Amino acid sequence: MKKLTKALAVIALSTASFATFAATEVSMAPAGEQSIGTVSASTNGGDLSTLQGKLAAKAAQEGATSYRIVAAGGENHMYGTAEIYK
Repeated sequence: MKKLTKALAVIALSTASFATFAATEVSMAPAGEQSIGTVSASTNGGDLSTLQGKLAAKAAQEGATSYRIVAAGGENHMYGTAEIYK
């Protein structure tokens, strides 16, 4: 029963956190938008999608409408930087 409760809590928190991301990942600088700076993030695991999520959250927190990852690396400790646009 504890495992089921934990699993439901994780799903609920994951869904809630992804719903707050307002920034969209882009592969090129978007036309008509200005660069408003950069954000950086790191993770303790080797999961690139977790790093992308953290960069998206930081971009949204800064008021960006989109972001472009310009650097990412690491093995057991991932790190990355993204340029943000508005």
